[in-house]
Amino acid sequence: MKVIGAGFGRTGTASLRAALELLGFGPCYHMSAVIAEPYRVRQWLDVGEGRSRDWDRLFSGFQSALDWPAAAYWRELAGHYPDAKVILTVRDPARWYDSVSATIFRSALENRRRLPPHRRVIRRLVAWRQPDFALYPRMSRATVLERVFDDRIDDRDHVIEVFERHIAEVKTEIQDERLLVYEVGEGWGPLCAFLGVPVPEVPFPQVNERAAFRRKRPRRLLRLILRGR
Repeated sequence: MKVIGAGFGRTGTASLRAALELLGFGPCYHMSAVIAEPYRVRQWLDVGEGRSRDWDRLFSGFQSALDWPAAAYWRELAGHYPDAKVILTVRDPARWYDSVSATIFRSALENRRRLPPHRRVIRRLVAWRQPDFALYPRMSRATVLERVFDDRIDDRDHVIEVFERHIAEVKTEIQDERLLVYEVGEGWGPLCAFLGVPVPEVPFPQVNERAAFRRKRPRRLLRLILRGR
């Protein structure tokens, strides 16, 4: 593990993932890897519920890790991989809240309500065809929603306070020479300087996951159902 991302989801982690892989620090572990390979959901559930923290097994084959759920364990990962550099992605707290509440938190809150009939049918099909992925809501609660936000994701002031406190804690606990506090809008310059690599002759990746978040969900569920066990 060469790079650990301590930034919360919705702070540009998808763009940074693409950037790190272009720079040779891939494969990069991201929540999208968990969704693409549902057995990883059970691995993180074991972490969240205290049964296992075998980081080397969990991140086998990856050189970097960003986004939740990995970012919720930044202290543990920074300690386990002492030679890895740490990147703390940040953005304006109010804009970050607007983004996370419209995507990740919205889906989590929907899972707590009684779903319409067609959604219940889809959920049953997913649970039948992909039993590991059916554990995703439980895993998300254990590793992020409860661990990081005390399960108060509908409380705007609380969520922003957690976000700002998290940034302060990372800055305090990680040595300056090991840490990059980074906004993806800064582009290649500070990232490449921090990692000690040349600036590529291609534009910095811009991955707008918010725009596609809701649109991608039905297709993702359909693929899970069709793929089967």
